[in-house]
Amino acid sequence: MRFLFYTQSLVSDWNHGNAHFLRGVMRELLSRGHEATALEPSNSWSRLNLIADQGVGPIAAFGKHFPELRAESYDANFDHEAAIGEADVVVVHEWTEPALIARLGRIRRDGGRFTLAFHDTHHRAVTQRREIARLDFTDYDFVLAFGEPLRERYLSAGWGRHVFTWHEAADTSLFRPMPEVEKTGDLVWIGNWGDDERSAEIASFLVEPARRLKLRTRVRGVRYPGAALKALRAAGIAYGGWVANAEVPRIFAEHRATVHIPRRPYVEALPGIPTIRVFEALACGIPLISAPWNDAEGLFRAGRDFLFAQSGEEMTRLLCQVLSEPAFAEELTASGLETIRKRHTCAHRVDELLHIVASYRPKSAASDGVTTKEAAL
Repeated sequence: MRFLFYTQSLVSDWNHGNAHFLRGVMRELLSRGHEATALEPSNSWSRLNLIADQGVGPIAAFGKHFPELRAESYDANFDHEAAIGEADVVVVHEWTEPALIARLGRIRRDGGRFTLAFHDTHHRAVTQRREIARLDFTDYDFVLAFGEPLRERYLSAGWGRHVFTWHEAADTSLFRPMPEVEKTGDLVWIGNWGDDERSAEIASFLVEPARRLKLRTRVRGVRYPGAALKALRAAGIAYGGWVANAEVPRIFAEHRATVHIPRRPYVEALPGIPTIRVFEALACGIPLISAPWNDAEGLFRAGRDFLFAQSGEEMTRLLCQVLSEPAFAEELTASGLETIRKRHTCAHRVDELLHIVASYRPKSAASDGVTTKEAAL
């Protein structure tokens, strides 16, 4: 089948974690003999910020890291009708402009032979509810929500006819253990500062424990204000700025532990949805200790796959234990890696996507050899 993904960006992962997942999904589709193309706006916020921050080098490097992936940009004059005319499945990310979301729905309504899905991977359905409510899903076949609480929010609001939970996952062809890499640091956190959604948590669960334990600590990410950078320096933490996601597995391998610090909107309004970095870290076999969040869907085995710290003091204690007890750390990483490989790879998510799509393929697609089942609308 021919898949077309509308995304904020495939090429840039600057403050754009969904690019990680989409790259993995597309690579998995390609490995199975499907076709996959991403369409992104030429003025993508993530791409423009990446160029402003790092120049054009990372754009060229994307092609070297992911030579099999195909991304095309579009502007106001782009012919979307022609682009999707040959597609079997079109997946539209919620960052897409509302007018284009509606336009694609009309094309589907007016005889489009493709299956049309909307994909939401953000907390705007809760924090900016009116913006999502204004989007027109009338002619979309189904919605993909990256967590059960978000799926329930869509259903209760009446957004979309059918809504499925489709979690993010690790691209295990990229995120894997690298035991041959020498450990040069104790603790690493790869995360963006964001919109002041976790500033207190970063101080409590990262900065203070690293300072107290005098750990060799490195932070990578973007959008750190001056006050945050000052606090990192005062704690003896090295800040390295943006890092391409393709380079993250080696960075994990160079360190002995990492932490997860969820954004407050997910903890408070959408419990049970971790960021993709949890999947990626566990896939790399690095011990992970997390600030509090409610794994409402039982995605992981808390206390076995990773550890929960309920306070900064507990984070300090658990980091000390992980770093001083190699056997304990090895048991933790083996368990986390096992769970990823059994449940949370991009291959698993492609299996889920293909299963969902099979129920929504237009009847006329049966002639191309695709099994079709009429959806119960």
